[in-house]
Amino acid sequence: MLVKSIVIIMPYKKILLVKPKGRAGLGHLADLIPIGLEYIAASIEKEVEKVWIIDMELEKHPLQYFIDKFKPDLICISMSATDHNEGLRLSKIGKDNNITTVLGGYHPTAIAGELLENPYVDIVVRGEGEITVKELVEKGSPEGVLGASYKLDGQIVHNPDGEKIKNLDELPFPARHLRRHRYRSQENKEGREKDVITMSRGCYAGCSFCCEPYMSEGLMQFRSPENIMEEILEIVSIHKGKPLRIFVTDPNFITDVKRIDKLCDLLQKQKLNIIFSVMTRVDSVVDNPELVKKMCESGFLHYEMGFESPNANDLKCLHKEVSIDNQRKAVKILRENGAEATATFIIGLPGQSEEEIKQFPAYAKKIGLLNCAFGIATPFPNTEFYDSLDKQGLIFEEDWTKYDEMHSVFLIDSLPPEKLEYLQTYCMLRFWTLDVLLDKAKVLQVKTGQKKNLNTFINDLTSKIKFLNNAGRDLRKEKMVEHSEIFLDAIIDAENDECCKVFMDDAIEMSRLLKILGPQVIQVSLNYENKSASYLIKTSGKKVEQLKASSSKENGTTIDINVDLKEVMSSLDNYSMFSASKNITLLKQARGNKGVLNIIRLFFALTTVLSISYLKKKTRLK
Repeated sequence: MLVKSIVIIMPYKKILLVKPKGRAGLGHLADLIPIGLEYIAASIEKEVEKVWIIDMELEKHPLQYFIDKFKPDLICISMSATDHNEGLRLSKIGKDNNITTVLGGYHPTAIAGELLENPYVDIVVRGEGEITVKELVEKGSPEGVLGASYKLDGQIVHNPDGEKIKNLDELPFPARHLRRHRYRSQENKEGREKDVITMSRGCYAGCSFCCEPYMSEGLMQFRSPENIMEEILEIVSIHKGKPLRIFVTDPNFITDVKRIDKLCDLLQKQKLNIIFSVMTRVDSVVDNPELVKKMCESGFLHYEMGFESPNANDLKCLHKEVSIDNQRKAVKILRENGAEATATFIIGLPGQSEEEIKQFPAYAKKIGLLNCAFGIATPFPNTEFYDSLDKQGLIFEEDWTKYDEMHSVFLIDSLPPEKLEYLQTYCMLRFWTLDVLLDKAKVLQVKTGQKKNLNTFINDLTSKIKFLNNAGRDLRKEKMVEHSEIFLDAIIDAENDECCKVFMDDAIEMSRLLKILGPQVIQVSLNYENKSASYLIKTSGKKVEQLKASSSKENGTTIDINVDLKEVMSSLDNYSMFSASKNITLLKQARGNKGVLNIIRLFFALTTVLSISYLKKKTRLK
């Protein structure tokens, strides 16, 4: 039963901004820094006595600890679909302490009415939050505040939408000084610190599955190059001039060509050690090859593009308005400029078959993509995709935490939910094979002019394994062991679709290791019950003569490494790397004194090379 929750009007003076713990799924793997809350904090900082940003992913204390310590009179929670339940749990804690609770973000914007039916939610801020929250804290009440929804006398009230911020340059920079933690990417092993920046908002495209058409109404807002440059220099100062990797949050970066060209000019004058990651459309890359070249020269070296499918019919149904030919052209342009071409694919669209989906990663490798993510088609509320499925009664999942692009939430005739979840894992594993990492190292030589050292390559490989593990652990922890079998299926099927025949020593500096190791035939066998797949490496004292995936045992191996994946995954579930290492059997498999000697030589070679690389890195840091 709804009750009146806004009792008196008084300005809010102590504000607690909270990012919940538990954001999961492909859409949040790079969502480390709560820049949205930092924008809110910057907008209200001068209007209140104190504002705090609490990231529950990193805090060691529960929310109650901060309530007792700071005594806020307003708690604002930024909420996604996957932390729907956690956001409501935090709201309950706020209400139990007689604090006004506010929810914001795309998910609350889309289902404001549903959330306000919960007794622990007082207010929902819809759309852009800076102006709405500022008016809310000034007035002490949501009444008359554009963009606010709230409860009054047992009824839910939706005030009219707030106007889009016309000039983003007028917004203060995000309140990075309020961060309580240093944010680090698990995949960042190159010594770069991480940050986030927003250079524009919105997207003009009308993709049926995307949240942007509803959130931004097809409009785009831009910041001036000078304003952006000023913030970049502030970020550099905050990080004390250290090398940076900055993720640009813009959903469609390459739009205003002249503006980006001017930004590149400003960046090149400063000669900053920054690598930028951006999201853009395939056609934007193809239509602007000279601009892309200039962007790559200015540090924009990572490009995420929404491919969605290699099937023209899928693209038409999604209102994607890109061609298959342009997908190939975009990748070629980026590779030629030494940039990382990344793509996202959607599996589980109506009409897709299992065999068709299994070819997605093979297609991605064939055209030269260096990074890929494969997500299960997910109908987010207030998208055209959701409305269409909802009218047909096909959406069966009511648990918002499953809307993570890793669970099936609607019915399609061609594939049951269990098969779709199998295929999502299969596609990720079939793409992320050793040849892709070698191809990536080779392409990046275009910019560096140097081979990647072995230590860095091993770190990249390890971080990618962690990425794949983390992408599924929280969501499918009970299925991680059985996914070992999917891993072997993917390796076996990928045996003949290597993306690019790159010799390992062409991409990786390993002359010292090869000299110590000498001629060897190394087979690393991955086993799960009665199924097995292998990697075969043949070396001379100067080159890696062969590196390939194999579904069978080879004769004449000098070093035979066997890994029991079932045991390893069970050990990883217990977070015990020591326990996992016991399942890699080496000396047990060695044949005679020569076999033992070869294994000792392998370990000595690896230890020597990695130690030298580590000492060189320490010397550079000093």
